[in-house]
Amino acid sequence: MSNNKSSIINNQSSILIVSAVNSEIQPLKDFLQKYKTAENRYSVNGKKISLLITGIGLTNTVYFLTKKLYKKKYDIIINAGICGSFDTLMPLGEVVEVVSDEFADLGITHKDNFKTVFEENFIKKNQFPFENGKLLNNNHNFSSNLKKVKSISVNATSGNKEQINLRTEKFNPDIETMEGAGFFFVCKNEKIPCLQIRAISNYVEIRNIEKWNIPLAIKNLNDVLQKIIII
Repeated sequence: MSNNKSSIINNQSSILIVSAVNSEIQPLKDFLQKYKTAENRYSVNGKKISLLITGIGLTNTVYFLTKKLYKKKYDIIINAGICGSFDTLMPLGEVVEVVSDEFADLGITHKDNFKTVFEENFIKKNQFPFENGKLLNNNHNFSSNLKKVKSISVNATSGNKEQINLRTEKFNPDIETMEGAGFFFVCKNEKIPCLQIRAISNYVEIRNIEKWNIPLAIKNLNDVLQKIIII
């Protein structure tokens, strides 16, 4: 990770790590066992770390993260998980940082095309927390040395040619997740610094799980998380 002089992750930081399912951060949980102070709470080198498993999808992420923040505020919140990549030049297992995310299936279908809520003017494209219809996270004080990418978030992942082509042409994304934009939406509304990191488990193509490498993605993701915690 970069040694940003204004980094908000220091030995007094309180950190909330958010993931959709246990399996995505199980190696981290195993690593943290010796630092455990309470259920899903740990203390490492002075850092106070909490874990939150929300369940899969945008709705779960928004609800359970918001509920958590009603009880406690954190210095930084990290969303960690795996993802699908539209860019086949990025190797499976690579860990990236999302700096732009958007809701890619929130809108209106018109015959053979799709219009977002911003294009339909249901929501102003620069209405807080959106910037030109996107949720941007490139102004926080903490950044990583990971590759910066654009993401879309969807309730149903892209699994056929028509859907993949439509989303590729309309949004030009690097990766796809089912939680990221919901995570950014909450953090930006609550004005809490955040970081979204994702490990590539598969390419966005006609669904073929045999070509995925989830174990490698989870290993690399958790290696990065451990470095964040230890530094």
